[in-house]
Amino acid sequence: MKSKVIFSVVVPLYNEEEVIKESYKRLKSVMDGLNEPYELVFVNDGSRDKTALLAKEICANDSNVKLINFARNFGHQTAITAGMDYASGDAVVVIDADLQDPPEVIPEMIKKWREGYDVVYGQRVKRKGETFFKKITAKIFYRVLRRLTEVDIPVDTGDFRLIDRKVCNALKKVGERNRYIRGIISWLGFKSAPVEFVREKRFAGETKYPLKKMLKFASDAIMSFSYKPLKMATYFGVFVSVASFIYLIVMIILKLCGAMTTVPGWTSTIVITLFLNGIILLVLGIVGEYIGRIYDEAKGRPLYVIGEFVNIDEDQKDVR
Repeated sequence: MKSKVIFSVVVPLYNEEEVIKESYKRLKSVMDGLNEPYELVFVNDGSRDKTALLAKEICANDSNVKLINFARNFGHQTAITAGMDYASGDAVVVIDADLQDPPEVIPEMIKKWREGYDVVYGQRVKRKGETFFKKITAKIFYRVLRRLTEVDIPVDTGDFRLIDRKVCNALKKVGERNRYIRGIISWLGFKSAPVEFVREKRFAGETKYPLKKMLKFASDAIMSFSYKPLKMATYFGVFVSVASFIYLIVMIILKLCGAMTTVPGWTSTIVITLFLNGIILLVLGIVGEYIGRIYDEAKGRPLYVIGEFVNIDEDQKDVR
């Protein structure tokens, strides 16, 4: 009879052929040291390299490792969601395969969990091997997000965390498409605590979050938890309207007082027109982002499509 799984470790994968073996080696070493039943849940998010093949080899040699192969790339946050959906442990740890978040921190998280915390999140005190631009933009983003939302989302944290089974079950009920997992977990409101750690350089390969994906991720985070951009657009529109009216009054007074003896040139007219049109397009863009998210939710498509399971029991396959 199989032992009940106590710990599930969810590892999203996307083109990680250069790191998957080392990641598995270090995770296995840490989890074996706990002397309690565990599983590693690899989620291959439509990788285009040898990641799936290498993951299957690992599964063939270790029954504690499970693999979920997506039919295509659905995104990092969705891969984490799928891993949580199929994880069976009393506690679920989420960690990326690139080894920037050290697996050796997991026992500290488990210790906090045993103290009664439902969520234990890794908080970065230092970030190695990242550019100044990445560090400063990340710092600004977390603080801006905290000001924009009423949900208390801890700063300087990523998806590296441990959650209790009841948190995982509650998370399964949240069906939104444009997901920001760490924000959703904070929104759920369970008792949480940090574990500080130093974020290491990526073990090998390239980052899977270029600028374009970072901007998408930031917009998902802000628009999933705040309506303030819409309010700001309204306030800005009122400000521009009032400023334009005051400008009109000033021009009329100057004309009546004879201070303006020449016909105004086109420059000021064009500048004002372009400025106002820019504001209109900005507001329409913000509104469009929110409408686009409503459209995504309304379509009702599945969050992800699985092409293949490895080492997952038949009775576990229909969780969603």
